Amino acid sequence: MTKKEVTGKAATRRYAALLRGINVGGHKKVPMAELRTVLEGLGHAEVRTHLQSGNAVFSSTRSDPRALARELEAAIEAHFGFRVACLVLDGAYLSAVAAACPFPAAELEGRQLHVTFFSEQPPAERFAALDGPSYLPEEYRLGDRVLYLYAPDGLGRSKLAEVLARPAVVKGVDATTRNWNTVAKLVELTRS
Repeated sequence: MTKKEVTGKAATRRYAALLRGINVGGHKKVPMAELRTVLEGLGHAEVRTHLQSGNAVFSSTRSDPRALARELEAAIEAHFGFRVACLVLDGAYLSAVAAACPFPAAELEGRQLHVTFFSEQPPAERFAALDGPSYLPEEYRLGDRVLYLYAPDGLGRSKLAEVLARPAVVKGVDATTRNWNTVAKLVELTRS
């Protein structure tokens, strides 16, 4: 007998919701207290937010992160009056992303290491023309629907980050970036 059959309920999963491009320069303001209310209104439990940049964690018995993301996007648009791209990632996936980091995260400052999460894997040929060595010491590596970026002087000064964010690279894919400190905190919050 499965756990679901014994309890009569679907298993609860922990998720992180990453909102793209909110609370930047006074545009697309989404107060975190209101975001928590929106998530709770969708029936999610144990809702918490992290920072003001659109990071939330929650529990749900639903098992389709893409459907959860679409539902959250619609709820945010209905509540705030504008569209915000959302990625919903389950805790196991976040842990796997952290474990697969090709850079020595423990030895770096959080501002030096970033992860860009994609709604789907961008085609590898979009990165083929990029002359990586010309950006050293900055480096990037692709993973499972993620891009890891080592930018020793931070994201704001990164020439490689500018190139990687161009429409030709991310065309047709929702993408949002978090520094390593935020990624580690979201891993921790989705485990608890």
